[in-house]
Amino acid sequence: MTAAPLPFRLVAATALHRGDRAYQQDQVAIVAHARDEGCVMGIVADGMGGKSGGRKAADQVLMTARQVFDRFVPALDETDQMLRSLVMESHLMIKLTALSAEEEPHSTVAAFVVMPDRSCHVVHAGDSRVYLFRGSELIRRTSDHSFVQRLIDEGKLTEEAAATHPQSNLLTGCLGTEADPPVTPWHIDELEPGDTVIACSDGLWHYFTPRELGAILNALLPREAGEMLVTKARQRARGGGDNLSLAIIRVEGMK
Repeated sequence: MTAAPLPFRLVAATALHRGDRAYQQDQVAIVAHARDEGCVMGIVADGMGGKSGGRKAADQVLMTARQVFDRFVPALDETDQMLRSLVMESHLMIKLTALSAEEEPHSTVAAFVVMPDRSCHVVHAGDSRVYLFRGSELIRRTSDHSFVQRLIDEGKLTEEAAATHPQSNLLTGCLGTEADPPVTPWHIDELEPGDTVIACSDGLWHYFTPRELGAILNALLPREAGEMLVTKARQRARGGGDNLSLAIIRVEGMK
């Protein structure tokens, strides 16, 4: 007996660029669940620490995330717990790696899972972000674990001024540090056809307003949107761009 077709389909794309850095320390992936159709994870990790330390940390996040997601049973309705495990197990593995390395590896993480019932679950640590757009309108995004975000929350700094603040890259929480990372999963009950979810590192979102991101993601298919976002970010970086990465999933209704 064949299963009934899903009432929606997911269109996905990733993009990764070294920017103007000597080393690539970002990692990105979109992973379809091995056993449950319609269950997909998008994840971005922005590594930090030494020539190879950052890349090792980001690699560890991606490897751990794949293992945790493979163990995950969607029918048990424990998605938020799975995302907590993804963050905490990645954090632990990076710390264990650091014991045998000279570097001090750290990493951000931004991950989302789209479920077969069209719910979307999100977790992050650091300043890599997840945005949810309905058409071109921003519905929700993660709030950075950073010094400038704290100033914004306290009313001491505007979003516009934060982009050029001299301590804009100072994080208050990430993976691999002595303190445990912040873990606050949240979810949207049901994605609609035309909705787009994007996870991206600060090397990308730094160069766009939410309005610009939404317009591009709404106008183009995920692969074309990813290419345009990378191109525009590179142009706007003017030779001083960071590593950048993104993972996009759009929900489309079945025709």
